[in-house]
Amino acid sequence: MKIGLISGGGQFPVLFAQKAVKIGYTVFAVGFHGETDTLLADTVEDLKLIYLGQISKLLKYFKQHQITEVVLVGSINKTNIFKDIRPDFKALSFIAKNIRTHDDAVLTSFADLLAKEGLQIKPSTFLLPELISPQGCWTKTKPDKAQKKDIVLGWKLAKEIGKLDIGQCIVISNGTVLAVEAIDGTDATIKRGGMLAHKSGAVVVKLSKPSQDLRFDLPSSGSQTIETMHESGISVLVLEAGKSLAFDREQMISLANKYKISIIGMTDNEIS
Repeated sequence: MKIGLISGGGQFPVLFAQKAVKIGYTVFAVGFHGETDTLLADTVEDLKLIYLGQISKLLKYFKQHQITEVVLVGSINKTNIFKDIRPDFKALSFIAKNIRTHDDAVLTSFADLLAKEGLQIKPSTFLLPELISPQGCWTKTKPDKAQKKDIVLGWKLAKEIGKLDIGQCIVISNGTVLAVEAIDGTDATIKRGGMLAHKSGAVVVKLSKPSQDLRFDLPSSGSQTIETMHESGISVLVLEAGKSLAFDREQMISLANKYKISIIGMTDNEIS
């Protein structure tokens, strides 16, 4: 069995490749200069690095290796899109046809382009369902009454922000939004919120967007998220159960218990 991997940054591509190889897949990966962890080469059959925008090279590589199924896994530092992109003719044509530049629209259109080229997009979690965030409170520490109010309000506001495709995360405290995720990412948002929270027991709410294509770009968290929250004096992390990823979950829980941070997986049905 063969599978193609379009790899961004972070640990997810490596975890995916390790699991795929373990169950018998041969993995051919395309990564991006300055984004993809080159340690991925130790696991996959072959790793080809290209620059953002080199769609023709990506397609040619997968066709050379008779790949018909691919996954899109890992993050892309969005600031690099403005400084380290080398679009080829196919990419320029793709850009011209896609007036909307929001994340979801671009990714879905890109998936459609791959499908027309004979490449089926598989969900990023189809080999790693254990990474999907479960429902319930994961930690010994639970949110207090004020934090529960912030969770409900924060959830509703995060969903509205998601509709605009601005970001997936907000920081809220005592009914006031302290930070909204944009191009800078989750850790930077937590730090900005923490600077204003003054250790007030602020809440981080990180959700999927209402129009999220669940095949890729699911919101993700890991032990680094908990470390950043601790450094920023933030007390609660709310994730969307079933629609977000939690890497190294056991370590996340261990750190959260150590720092007296609450981690909760919730669904829309729990928000009144």
